Amino acid sequence: MKRKKPAPTNPATVDVATDAAGKPGWKRHTWIVVAALMLALLGALALYWRSGKSPPATTPATTNAQAAHYVGSQQCSSCHADATRDWQQSQHAKAMQHANAQTVLADFNDTRFVHNGVTSRFFKRGDEFWVNTDGADGKLADFRIAYTFGLYPLQQYLVAFADGRVQALPIAWDTRDAAQGGQHWFHMYPDEKIDFRDELHWTGPQQNWNYMCADCHSTNLRRNFNVDDNRFATTWSEISVGCETCHGPGSNHLAWANGGAPAATADKGLSIALDARRQGSWLPTAGTGNVHRSQPLANHTEAETCAVCHSRRYSISSQPGPTGQLLDTHNLSLLTEDLYFDDGQQKDEVFIHGSFLQSKMYAQGVTCSDCHNPHTGQLKLQGNATCTQCHAPATYDTPKHHFHQASTQSGTNGDGKGDGSQCVDCHMPARTYMVNDPRRDHSFRVPRPDLSVSIGTPNACQSCHADKDDRWAAQAVERWHGPQRKGFQQWATAFHAARHGAADAAAQLTAVFDNPQTPAIARATALQELRQYPGNALLRAINKGLSDPSPLVRMAAIDALPAGASPPAAAFRLLDDPLLAVRATAGQALAGTPPAQLPAGRDGALLAAIKDYEAGQQATASRAEAHVNLANIHARQGEALQAEADLQTALRLNPDFAASYINLADLYRASGRDGQGQQILEQGLKRLPEQPDLLYAYALQRVRAGDSPAALQLLQRAVRQAPDNMQIVYVYAVALHSAGQLQASNAVLDAGLQRRPNQPDLLFARASFARDSGDLAQARIFATRLLEAAPDDPRALELQRQLQMQTDG
Repeated sequence: MKRKKPAPTNPATVDVATDAAGKPGWKRHTWIVVAALMLALLGALALYWRSGKSPPATTPATTNAQAAHYVGSQQCSSCHADATRDWQQSQHAKAMQHANAQTVLADFNDTRFVHNGVTSRFFKRGDEFWVNTDGADGKLADFRIAYTFGLYPLQQYLVAFADGRVQALPIAWDTRDAAQGGQHWFHMYPDEKIDFRDELHWTGPQQNWNYMCADCHSTNLRRNFNVDDNRFATTWSEISVGCETCHGPGSNHLAWANGGAPAATADKGLSIALDARRQGSWLPTAGTGNVHRSQPLANHTEAETCAVCHSRRYSISSQPGPTGQLLDTHNLSLLTEDLYFDDGQQKDEVFIHGSFLQSKMYAQGVTCSDCHNPHTGQLKLQGNATCTQCHAPATYDTPKHHFHQASTQSGTNGDGKGDGSQCVDCHMPARTYMVNDPRRDHSFRVPRPDLSVSIGTPNACQSCHADKDDRWAAQAVERWHGPQRKGFQQWATAFHAARHGAADAAAQLTAVFDNPQTPAIARATALQELRQYPGNALLRAINKGLSDPSPLVRMAAIDALPAGASPPAAAFRLLDDPLLAVRATAGQALAGTPPAQLPAGRDGALLAAIKDYEAGQQATASRAEAHVNLANIHARQGEALQAEADLQTALRLNPDFAASYINLADLYRASGRDGQGQQILEQGLKRLPEQPDLLYAYALQRVRAGDSPAALQLLQRAVRQAPDNMQIVYVYAVALHSAGQLQASNAVLDAGLQRRPNQPDLLFARASFARDSGDLAQARIFATRLLEAAPDDPRALELQRQLQMQTDG
């Protein structure tokens, strides 16, 4: 696992999203980048329990659906013996356990593991399991293992601290058989040197179980973070993933089963009706070898229930769920560049659902339990038999289709690779996470090595044929299936164009967005990407998206509203959206709307939606990101003192989160206290000396103070650290030009245009500077490129007019 480089952000006021990966040992993130991805990159400037004891059970919880409370999985077993037996075999049942001789799978017989100069020793004291390793101060100390975490192909170990924090060790046990390369200790970041000052050190917030992992490994989890004393009192009903994690609180169903509720009780008193398999049946489609549903799937409750944990998402509710609708409790990540390749294949750990939403399977009504036993979590059938439930073997399970020698292999050799005759080998390529855990891509796509040739996306063929190049694979697929076999997912070139600044990127994104056959998650992503290209196409997409049937598209549209513009009426209708994620996003986007722009009678709805948004941030109040978000929304409502308090809290919780310094400095600037802002930025740079957004913010402060030489040095350092941040590149070039360093300014612009050839700001500056220097021929070249890249940009039209006048004159 490699360190991630910071992605471009605008540092003046960074609005961030608290995104939990769901497991410790997750890849490194500079949190100003990762936490900002859902919102800032869209353009906003903007236990307590003693060691060894279980947390106390919570009092009965209520859901939005009905006043039900949790009763425990043991209450289900008497009526649901088969399901219970299946569940007991599952990894869900053992997702988290107390550490004891039966649950610990690793070798704690005084074994040692050395990583980057630190020797960790795993040993026992009586019946307890211990590790001697480097603590938060960098010194070796003994820590008792309180819990095991996970089962296969690796098991991690958790240490409980007196302040209620539970932390995940970075050294895990490979639980695979020795013949598969298992039965040994390994480090989650084998290629990195991580010490106690690093954001990924096991004692830090990035390896914190309470926030990062707990709600997907336990039932009815409540984080219970107290922001005033910076402590957790986290509780659960069951230590692992029990029946009610998926079916919801069971008290009403138990009452129905025991005759204590009316026989006509809807859904037998179940909080969530997971009945997708009873909604029609699959029928053969003549002449295709495929099937279709006898009736459309009425809802995606089952998939969205699974997605609460099997997706890349972040929490927006203090309720542990589930509700049967993911966006009632969580916000889902889109197909962003850091998480997915341009064609939508998984890149980072995305946990299935975002991939599945892209698939033709999902569009046709396939749901999780069509392939998986919901209680064991395993496939219902082995090998190609899973797929040939719906895809006729005479058509698909034959060398005439897959062009490989037929085999009875299961499709995986422990590394995610197969023999080419198994459906998953080509249509569900695996990518390995957490060092030894291959996970299959659930977008069910046809292999596209031709895209590998043209835009560099990976393809399934190379998983096995590493000795051949992409062109060889592309030619083979075309020879077998013809040049038109492009598959269901048709947005790769558009996303690639947007992310590389192609001149026609806006047109390509618009075509993706306007195509009703495009999955909603891709349409929402297209709208998100379109924000880089302000103009009529973006405004039209926003207006259309605000009324879209998909909540993901509605959220992308409300989030894309241009700052300072009067919001359309459709935006205010989203304040009443039935889904919490949409309402909260609308509240965040519309907060601070001038009274003159607020439709009559909408002030109460706006206030309620803002409260929804604020409650979502409070649900993850242990994170500095949440308090920066709260500060931003309070500042937009004119509550400067509260915003300042929020930012001070963010700094206290995590002094390594750069956005806190940047936002606080900007708040001070806005209130006429730029001197205090300077002190805050200097404080941040003392701790994070090469953080590019901090360098940029401090450079702007130095400009305001009249210290241009210092500003130029800071901007130079910022560009060196973030050469792909075109805003910083642009400002640095303008600053150099203003200082009379014309050649250096053009060199910076040219370097930026090498990376983003059609970046409008850089093209405008290059054309303007050439014009000002009298080089009209070069000015016309860059002005023409600007007009091609941004035909709606008024600067381009005005520049062309001026150049024409100068030529005519």
